[in-house]
Order: sequence, then C-alpha cells, then structure tokens
Amino acid sequence: MIRLSLPITTERLILRPFTPDDLDDLYAYQSLPEVARYLFRPPLTRDQCAQSLARRVAGTAWAEDGDDLVVAVCRTGGATVVGEVVLKLASARACQAEIGWIFNPAYSGRGYATEAAFATASLAFAELGVHRLFARLDVLNSGSVRVCERLGMRREAHLVENDLDGERWGSEYVYATLAHEWKAHRA
Repeated sequence: MIRLSLPITTERLILRPFTPDDLDDLYAYQSLPEVARYLFRPPLTRDQCAQSLARRVAGTAWAEDGDDLVVAVCRTGGATVVGEVVLKLASARACQAEIGWIFNPAYSGRGYATEAAFATASLAFAELGVHRLFARLDVLNSGSVRVCERLGMRREAHLVENDLDGERWGSEYVYATLAHEWKAHRA
C-alpha cells in the first residue's frame, strides 16, 4: 500500500484517511438524492456506506488500473467529514488518474471542494507521478464545472447522453490537465 504524506493541511481544511468513526458523516451526504444524481447511481444505504467505508479504511496499493485513494475532508479544528476527494488510477502505464469529489451540500458554496481538489491534484503530480489528471462530471453539475475551471483544467470532451441515470439520459464533460501544464500554471 502506498503511504502518502497525510494528513494534508490547507488554509481551512484537513485531508486525512477515513476512519471507522466516519460512518455517520459519510452516510449524511452519500444517502442524499441530490448528491447521487450527479454520480449516475442511486443514493447509498447505510449498509452500502459501511461497506464503502471499510474499503476506504483498508486502503489500496495504487499500483493497478482501477486502484483508488479516497481521503476524507474536514474543516480545520473539526472532526466532521464534510466531503471526500478520490484519485483513481486510470492507467498505471500511462500515469493517468481521475480526480473526483463529493461534498455534503450543507457545506457547499464555501470553496471547500476547490481547496481540497487543489491539494489532492498537487499530491497527484508531486507524490504519485501522475502525467495526466482528468475529471468526469455530469454537465448539469455546475459546481463541479467551476471547480475544474478554477483548477485550470481544460474541457476536453462533451459526451452527449452517454449514461443512463434511472430514467434520465445524462451527458458528461471531461476536464483534464497535464503535469507540465499544472506546474506552469502554478509558476
């Protein structure tokens, strides 16, 4: 299992590994229909959250395609998990990773997703040697579109009606940035 420099502290947040004590906080947002609708899946039950949390606590090797690293996001000075950021190894050979974030809507509009995603993207490039970082998101998720754009990611694709969310066809944007672009943008 890869050992990252966690926790990561930003101006207002702490990004840390999930613990078994995070179940109530995780369920508080993963069970919401307004959160799940942008993930092209139904809301999670408490049992599904417990299973997901057990996998997160166990960690991953970050060695094979599909491995992921998921960190809990808490406000500085607080223990409540307000959201999460995930890095999924899309291609070990090509050093490509997907970044994603899910936040409790009770904490939206404060820039936490951007701050946490920025810290996680920095970790992906600096510690994990990622060459290309991309995000896939529902085109209706305007908050995540703004996060991608604040991070300096470019929109590479607009996939039209490429996924079925219950009875609704959903469309998707793909945003991305390369390691050298990330570095140049920060200089």
